[in-house]
Amino acid sequence: MNPKRFFLPAVLFAAIFSGCNKSSDSTTDESGNWIKRSEFEGVARTEAVSFVIDNEAYITTGYDGSKRLKDLWQYDPEQNFWVQKADFAGTARNSAVAFTVASKGYVGTGYDGLNKLKDFWEYDPSLNTWTQKADFGGTARYDAVGFGISDKGYISTGFDGNYLKDFWSYNPTANAWTQEVSMGGEKRSGAVAFVYNNIGYITTGSNNGTTVNDLWAYDPATTSWTEKRKISNVSDDSYDDDYNIVRNNAVSLVIGDKAFISTGDNTSYLKTTWVYDITNDVWTAKSAFEGVERNGAVGFSVNARGFITTGKNSTYYFDDIYEFKPDETLDTDD
Repeated sequence: MNPKRFFLPAVLFAAIFSGCNKSSDSTTDESGNWIKRSEFEGVARTEAVSFVIDNEAYITTGYDGSKRLKDLWQYDPEQNFWVQKADFAGTARNSAVAFTVASKGYVGTGYDGLNKLKDFWEYDPSLNTWTQKADFGGTARYDAVGFGISDKGYISTGFDGNYLKDFWSYNPTANAWTQEVSMGGEKRSGAVAFVYNNIGYITTGSNNGTTVNDLWAYDPATTSWTEKRKISNVSDDSYDDDYNIVRNNAVSLVIGDKAFISTGDNTSYLKTTWVYDITNDVWTAKSAFEGVERNGAVGFSVNARGFITTGKNSTYYFDDIYEFKPDETLDTDD
């Protein structure tokens, strides 16, 4: 069995890609400001999940270094406070997935310390209740990714004893799973996913001990995948000369018309942050995450605002939360 990452003091392996005979004239934008917000009120943890409903974020599950967790916390970004809600009704776990469809939150898969899981649960914020739904249609797994687009949710990748890239859609109305065409490229666990303009994106992660460098976009209207440019320095052009994006167990955010990747690990724990110009398929460095470097954090976006919280490194589990302001100048005193 592949050991869980949070049991190790140093994490995974490097896969730094380099091109040959390339110029070094690309510029690096290191703008962006990190602002500390009201600390997460649950215990510090890693490998939790988050989902967003009606302008409020929810965090649940995770591992605190001694036990798996199932408490649920709601965060109001406007008022900057936390409220505890009904505990997740499934088995306590870490490394699960979560997504939102039609004002309901969904949580499934993961690892309970002994077993890989495939049970699947719906959270109704209006009733503050959890309901068990049809088990995930693929194999029991952890370190997968999930996202919601329109009236469906999607789960892909992860580890079930084998690294994976199968792709499944969930229809909440029918309470049914359907296997869709898999993305191309490499299998992986510990990837990130994000959604922009009703297109889902999957990138980063690791496969058999090596970080991967491909980026794939899924269009549910055509049920097809498109490969984007690699996220490492592999072309003969200058745009990717400074790329150092590949990593595992990171977080992604969408703020406005841009996506961001931050934290994670690649030989060591990371805090570097990159912005993805989705239209032009180009990445640029931004100001590094202002908290301590970590992996296993959660990221969420609410009303064009992006936040990172929780996670761990070899010494600490974290409960701090930072908001990222990509268009502001870095101010380490705020």
